[in-house]
Amino acid sequence: MSSSVGSEEQVLEEMISQESRLTAEPKPLRIWGWRHYVGAFVLKLFGWKPEANPPSDIDKYVFIAAPHTSAWDFPFMIAFAWWWGVDIRWLGKHVLFEGPFGWFFRWFRGMPVDRRQANNLVGAMTDTLKAADELVLVIPAEGTRGFRDYWKSGFYWAAKGAGVPICLGYMDFARKRGGFGPMLYPSDDIRGDMDIVRAFYKDVKGHTPAKFSRIRLRQEDDEAAPQPE
Repeated sequence: MSSSVGSEEQVLEEMISQESRLTAEPKPLRIWGWRHYVGAFVLKLFGWKPEANPPSDIDKYVFIAAPHTSAWDFPFMIAFAWWWGVDIRWLGKHVLFEGPFGWFFRWFRGMPVDRRQANNLVGAMTDTLKAADELVLVIPAEGTRGFRDYWKSGFYWAAKGAGVPICLGYMDFARKRGGFGPMLYPSDDIRGDMDIVRAFYKDVKGHTPAKFSRIRLRQEDDEAAPQPE
């Protein structure tokens, strides 16, 4: 992929044009019992609407959850997943799963991670993706709800290591729309890949736009930086 001016928008437009699900009428993959109706109620209550359907022909992929700027991101993400009938698994700080309420987050399909063990985390995500027959692994690439100069690169290396695509998922608080964006297959051109990501999210607004981290991986600026982060 070329990272020259304007080329990333052209590549992005081509990617979108090749995936009819992105512009098709929103439709659940399955009616997931009572969860579908709870999800539909929550979305309608807060004025949200789904768009850009999830892929029906890809069994496992990494799902970027962005922008991630507020605690509101979690309940709306769950509502969208339940409406579509997508069994997502998401990563959360290990402290959320400790104590008397740990069961609550596990019931919502959470997977505890200790971010102090970054290298082990990426390896574990890669192995989990390789071993699974079906898995939608949600990763908040920013790593935190506060502003950061760089995204955490674990989502990229886990997808690349497992040979699975990255779905550019989004929740746009300005339009109150959320969906499953284009599928990006990591290449050997990390800057070119990230140019596509930047082009896709440039007009997407989080709950608190000032907290949306700069869409850039440290490895783009420092070739000596360790791969997983």
